Amino acid sequence: MSLAAEVLAIYGERGAEAYFGESVSVTEHALQAAHCAQLDGAPAVLIIASLLHDIGHLIDPAPEQIAEWTSDARHEVCGASWLAVRFGPSVSEPVRLHVAAKRYLCASEPGYLELLSAASIRTLQLQGGAMTRAETAKFEAEPYHREAVQLRRWDDRAKVAGLSTPDLHHYVALIERSAIAP
Repeated sequence: MSLAAEVLAIYGERGAEAYFGESVSVTEHALQAAHCAQLDGAPAVLIIASLLHDIGHLIDPAPEQIAEWTSDARHEVCGASWLAVRFGPSVSEPVRLHVAAKRYLCASEPGYLELLSAASIRTLQLQGGAMTRAETAKFEAEPYHREAVQLRRWDDRAKVAGLSTPDLHHYVALIERSAIAP
């Protein structure tokens, strides 16, 4: 099975589920994030990272209702681990850091918190809230922190009910080109 076929199968199995308190499905959210990245002229690896940033939710499912969450799902860690062996760090590291990027932006950018959806604010609480100064400095020392912040911004914009985007098949060639050679 090709990597693109594997990705399509994962999204085909669970991607139609509602995206944790948002008005879009998991697949719609992924497609919107990738579409935002593509519209902004992002490099291929960041488009793929945007498309697959929440794959951890599909590989290691969390409760469907966000109100039932009692702890952080740590989907970014699961997803980044899965991506690292298939794409390498230019895809996996922004994914690993995209939750930290939300916490970072809450600490470093006035007004950012007000831009978050109610569901994102709920998960922010479970993820530790805004970063401390020490956490901010540690985050800024991460090699892919800038890419994670870009990914986070596309993630935040990718929650629009009914937004028209290319489908998953649009990204098949890009997935295959971005993958680590077997």
